[in-house]
Amino acid sequence: MCARYVFWDRNAIKVEAELGLGPGSLSMPQGDVCPGMTAAVIIAQRGDSSFPLTVRYMNWGILDKSLVINARAESVAEKPMFADSFAYRRCVMPAGAFYEWDSDRNKATFYDMEKDPVYLAGVYTLADNRDSFVVITTKANESMIKVHDRMPLMIPADSVKDWLYDDGVAKKMLLARMPQLLKEQEYEQLKLPGCE
Repeated sequence: MCARYVFWDRNAIKVEAELGLGPGSLSMPQGDVCPGMTAAVIIAQRGDSSFPLTVRYMNWGILDKSLVINARAESVAEKPMFADSFAYRRCVMPAGAFYEWDSDRNKATFYDMEKDPVYLAGVYTLADNRDSFVVITTKANESMIKVHDRMPLMIPADSVKDWLYDDGVAKKMLLARMPQLLKEQEYEQLKLPGCE
């Protein structure tokens, strides 16, 4: 599961450089990104042979009977709710880190080993005049399994364009092994907080 991630100003500079985005492209407030909030989403700019990427600001969560915030990598390409989006509207969300809570409600923060930005894989929809995205999750690897059995599907920086533009490669990425992550654990008892 992925129910919160964080984005910092220092991430914006690195993401803009890694993905060839213009300076100032990622002008979102730094801090926690929670379901229901608006966040920066990187998508393909279709119809251009140079394969540019563009930043859009979308709502985290697709409205169904409730707010759906995640899609499972094992079924995203076939599940009716997501299949069309997976085929035509894949995206990535840049993040500095993401959070998860264990069964005792202790919060853990997960980073790339170098504390570089990570790119969370997702899909988006334009339904109901509300541009919305979900984060794709996969089975947790060894660096996260003790906290939670799911983790975000992460795309390496040098594969972001492949994820966005190449359907065959994107399907293979759904099965990719996730990188080992650095964990910082808060051991005090916490009630799972909501985002204001």
